[in-house]
Amino acid sequence: MTLQADAPQRAIDPDKLMSFVFRAVDEVGATRNTALVVMGDQLGYYRALADGRAVTPAELAERTGTGEPYAREWLAAQAAGGYVEYDAETRRYTLPAEHAVALADPTSPAYLPGFFQLAHGTVRDAPEILAAAIDGDGLGWHAHNRDVHHGCERFFRTMYNGHLIGEWLPALEGVVAKLEAGARVADVGCGHGASTILMAKSFPSSTFVGSDYHAQSIEVARARAAEAGVADRVTFEVAPATGFSGTGYDLVAMFDCLHDMGDPVGAARYVRQALADDGTWMVVEPMAGDHVEDNLNPVGRTYYGFSTLLCTPASLSQDVGLALGTQAGPARIRDVATTGGFTRFGTAAATPFNNVFEIRP
Repeated sequence: MTLQADAPQRAIDPDKLMSFVFRAVDEVGATRNTALVVMGDQLGYYRALADGRAVTPAELAERTGTGEPYAREWLAAQAAGGYVEYDAETRRYTLPAEHAVALADPTSPAYLPGFFQLAHGTVRDAPEILAAAIDGDGLGWHAHNRDVHHGCERFFRTMYNGHLIGEWLPALEGVVAKLEAGARVADVGCGHGASTILMAKSFPSSTFVGSDYHAQSIEVARARAAEAGVADRVTFEVAPATGFSGTGYDLVAMFDCLHDMGDPVGAARYVRQALADDGTWMVVEPMAGDHVEDNLNPVGRTYYGFSTLLCTPASLSQDVGLALGTQAGPARIRDVATTGGFTRFGTAAATPFNNVFEIRP
């Protein structure tokens, strides 16, 4: 690709240029910090700081059984980024209580390490995406590294724990009553089964089938179900979205996966025939508006990044390869549903990170 030789010269505003340069410096620092957050999570730095006591690098290293030079540089970087606070007089570092909730408490609805782990893993696979982009090829979910799979589950599990039982399911017409009485539920694209297991624990009278094409994820899901004591009412199977077993389901759920599918319309048609006549298809998708300008914000920026490096390549690696993208928006999801044979579509609930769609025959 070459620039036209006769392209007009544009005047340069030096202040605007330097403003952008310093913004780029901040971007590089943020990129490095993604790995540093993963480091702090995996080495136990955040957990060691969670009690709020101020520490020196030597004390953090002793608490975590790690090398002091690494603790020293990590703490300084975290202070420069505003993740920890530094007292120049005592030369000690403190993790604010609010940051501890987000970085060291896995039960918190604001828990973030999985988000960073997912981003870190996604960036590590960028060379494969660069190669695929040249020819418009794809890269399947199964081809990504462990941090992508486990980080994704950790990040989304946080949101499911915070919203699924108390907000999303009650927003669906008549669904909670069916679950309490005993419903048949399919969780399609279930990954490690976090959503399936959470619903099974909350509604012991219902039965659940979780499915995913990724065999390694299903192995994890089966182990997690056994650990949670719900294996008697939860079945996990390796199957694509157009091939999961069973019919007559009262609820079919898809959590943050429809846009990843190569043939989402085919999946919609399959769900339609698998649902009971009065069943509900719940589709949880990343928060997005219908137009690019609706998504030019921090959440949209993050999701467009994931879409470029993870979700769109996943779709392109499959048959049809529709490549909806992470920021598909309600109108495109509605189009998928109606083309697949559904007649009722609405937004049942929303969070800063997700739209929850209620789709009925």
